[in-house]
Amino acid sequence: MHQIVSVAPGEQQMSGGTGGSPLKKKLAHEGWPLVMAVFLGCVLVLAAVVAWCYYSVSLRKAQLMKTELLDLNKDGFIIRNQAGAVIFTMTFRSGTLDLDSCSKEGNILSCTQSASGKLNFFIQTVRPKDTVMCYRVRWEELQNKHNVEHAMTYNGSHWYGGAETATQYWPIRIQGEEEPRPFITSDIYSDRNAFGGILERYWLSSNATAIKINDSVPFHLGWSVKDRSLRFQARYQDSPFRPPQGQEALPELSYRVCVGSDVTSIHKYMVRQYFAKPIKVPSTEVFKKPVWSTWALHKTAVTQEKLLRYASDITKHGFTCSHLELDDRYTADYGEFDFDPQKFPSASGMFDQLREDGFQVTLWTHPFINYDSINFGVAVEKGLFVREPSGELPALVRWWNGIGGILDFTNPETREWYYSHLRMLKTRYDVTSFKFVAGETSYLPRQFSTFVPLSDPSTFTRRYTEMAIPFSERAELRVGYQSQNISCFFRIIDRDSVWGYELGLKSIIPTVLTVSILGYQFVLPDMIGGNAYPDRTAGGLDGKNGLPDRELYIRWLELSAFMPAMQFSIPPWAYDDEVVQIAQKFTELHETLVAPRVLELAGELLDTGDPIIRPLWWIANDDEAAYKIDSQFLIGDDLMVAPVLEPGKQERDIYLPAGRWRSYKGEHFDKGPMYLTDYPVDLDEVAYFTWVHL
Repeated sequence: MHQIVSVAPGEQQMSGGTGGSPLKKKLAHEGWPLVMAVFLGCVLVLAAVVAWCYYSVSLRKAQLMKTELLDLNKDGFIIRNQAGAVIFTMTFRSGTLDLDSCSKEGNILSCTQSASGKLNFFIQTVRPKDTVMCYRVRWEELQNKHNVEHAMTYNGSHWYGGAETATQYWPIRIQGEEEPRPFITSDIYSDRNAFGGILERYWLSSNATAIKINDSVPFHLGWSVKDRSLRFQARYQDSPFRPPQGQEALPELSYRVCVGSDVTSIHKYMVRQYFAKPIKVPSTEVFKKPVWSTWALHKTAVTQEKLLRYASDITKHGFTCSHLELDDRYTADYGEFDFDPQKFPSASGMFDQLREDGFQVTLWTHPFINYDSINFGVAVEKGLFVREPSGELPALVRWWNGIGGILDFTNPETREWYYSHLRMLKTRYDVTSFKFVAGETSYLPRQFSTFVPLSDPSTFTRRYTEMAIPFSERAELRVGYQSQNISCFFRIIDRDSVWGYELGLKSIIPTVLTVSILGYQFVLPDMIGGNAYPDRTAGGLDGKNGLPDRELYIRWLELSAFMPAMQFSIPPWAYDDEVVQIAQKFTELHETLVAPRVLELAGELLDTGDPIIRPLWWIANDDEAAYKIDSQFLIGDDLMVAPVLEPGKQERDIYLPAGRWRSYKGEHFDKGPMYLTDYPVDLDEVAYFTWVHL
């Protein structure tokens, strides 16, 4: 039997709708979470797939941005050593890379977009030898005309190189915050915050890394002590650099970073790769015997009588002489090429007398012709001067001896005119050679034009140094830029008669080490005792004789005796007999001990480019202490010198790298590395040690 249950019309309609039976309601209620779970599961699976795809792309991109120990990101790159430690960091300060525009093909990583627009960026890996890895880096803007700047972080290492500076430290010691400024040759005696007359775009690190900025870069250098970084910038705006003719002023920063197994070997590689070497060794006599200059003694008051008396006194006191250097002012006006008849009434007779007494003579010369010289009009008529930007008129410049024009050594006619006058002096008086002063780009007008347009103003310095080539046996230059192949003597800038690091006695070793690392090996360390300027002399000048401090003079000549060449001006006999005896002792030691070793090394560097004067780390590149020593140096690998550079001291601390050493007193030390604390060094001594070969 079945039972019929009556249902209202509305209820029947609902039973055919969504209400359903209680069972259906229960099933519907329980089904929603399942649907949601399935839906969420699908979403999670999809998210995982997307994440995996993104991870895979990121992984591929990360792999793409790596090449041979270098990791690139949008903000810069790092280089690691074989052990995985970061040894080089470069940050992109002027822009970031769009990594989506980057690709890798073989050993080249390249990108076409930065955050600010189109560019040509690449890093190419080059392995020139098993122990060296190099990275060619180029960032060339294709739209932005402002600047390109990369910042190189110190990474806890010590850096060397760059430029001669007025306050010279070894290793480089950056101070304060400095916006990038043109990296061009300047006279640091007159502008003590500038870059010096000898400079190259090359730096070397104790981490066995080195960097060379390309010649084509409109290069500006700044630094930050806060970030412990050097700032490398390329720009044409507000700059003396000019783009090559016919090219748009779009800046390009390009350089090569090389990593080696140790600092000495990577430097040797960089020198062979990027620096020209001298083609010959200049006069052996200059290495053996002192140069005697008239400058610090007589300044511009030099006369024929004073020069002859100076030569006579050199002989009378038993000193040798490679040559006499007749300095500023033997001409009547600046820009002339003959002797002032009032000061030198018989120049020919004077030279005959000097030659008869065994003296050779070099003359001071410079690139200026003052407006009151008879040669000024000649140079204007012939078009020999650097000109104003329009090229119509000669540009007047101010230098330390007045106002005049500066000769344009990019002009072949200027070069021939200048050379012909020097050759005339050489022929007429049998002049041996010349001391070339100035040549820094800081003496060019702010805006100028030259016969051959200069993209890099320091090319002017290079052209000036080339004028010394015909006289290179005994020629002296105080500037150098890409001039390492000019086989003459390079003098560091004038020193003050002070003890410290600002153009004083303590600055000599750091400066000589720096210019040596830059490839300039035949170094003159300037005049013993400094220039004796009254306002730039320790303790003031001696009231009676106008001399630098006696102790300073003695310590200066002792250091100079271990340099490639010695240069006197203020004579030892201006003091007393003891100073004369000390000077005789050290000029003899220089000739018998130092010069033979220096000449041997000079011959070798024609092939190797290795420095004559070397830092201690040259033979101890795994010794952290050796990287910071700035008051000792090596001549070759086996003669170490430790002069006294402090007033009132007759002792000093000396660091001996590992090895067997014999002191000048005959002591033996073979348990290095070690410090010799308060090692006694009398006033008439220099501590030096020779390596004892097993």
